[in-house]
Amino acid sequence: MVTRLAPLFVLLAAMLWGTTGTAQTFAPAAAHPIAVGSVRLAIGGICLLVVLLIFGQFHRKGWPVRLTLLAAFSMACYQPLFFSAVQQTGVAVGTVIGIGSAPIFSGLLEAVFLNKRPAIVWWAATLLSICGCLLLFLTGESVTIQPVGIVLALGAGLAFAGYTLLSSKIVQNKSSLEATAVIFILGAVLLVPFLFLFNMNWILQPSGIAVSLHLGLITTAIAYFLFSSGLKKVPASSAVTLSLAEPLTAAVLGVVLVGEELAILSWAGIALLLVGIILIAFSSRKSEI
Repeated sequence: MVTRLAPLFVLLAAMLWGTTGTAQTFAPAAAHPIAVGSVRLAIGGICLLVVLLIFGQFHRKGWPVRLTLLAAFSMACYQPLFFSAVQQTGVAVGTVIGIGSAPIFSGLLEAVFLNKRPAIVWWAATLLSICGCLLLFLTGESVTIQPVGIVLALGAGLAFAGYTLLSSKIVQNKSSLEATAVIFILGAVLLVPFLFLFNMNWILQPSGIAVSLHLGLITTAIAYFLFSSGLKKVPASSAVTLSLAEPLTAAVLGVVLVGEELAILSWAGIALLLVGIILIAFSSRKSEI
């Protein structure tokens, strides 16, 4: 039963991540994207740690210190890299390159460090999903191409792929709650300096509090706990491809809640994304992908 639900856990996590962009539109104007990302990680990490101390158990013995530190560093890097890329290139290009490149980096990392080549179904699903992202986000009239922003977005994709691969190794010997709590607390500590670089008065406003809690509790604590639970049974490369449900969710929310209109090519992109995600979801039930 757990094996069958593992892909669903990853999909649910990606769907929760998809609410991030919509939630940020309600943040105060003074909220800098990097500051928002730092607060998000801090709240999520503290929440997970509290839950771990109340309901879980922390075992000091057998803890993979090096893997944990690398995973925390990867997650800490992802926040400022992704939000800075979006600021430099816009939501469309930043999202497509950042999220779309993550499955490719994940497959390469598995091939290099685990000597594991993704199967044909993974390549097909990933190609369909990335093409879907391109059609979904890059069909607008204005696209901003900034070399620095593209590098930042690629860095974000590599950071997320690295976190996923490292986390998938950690959760094989540690509980999902334990692994996620420790990784995110360490990542939050690494991002503390960013909180002193920007004006943080916005966080005391009602909208700032609401957005921070949503991003920290829903899109970080709960979402990454689900993601880590799925990683126990789903290969890292497949999990990253499944996470492409994030832009799909964001697009649907944009239509339903914000009143955005999608072009025919964008709907075609959604269809390709769905096909790719379904392929991975079903193939993830097999012993090898």
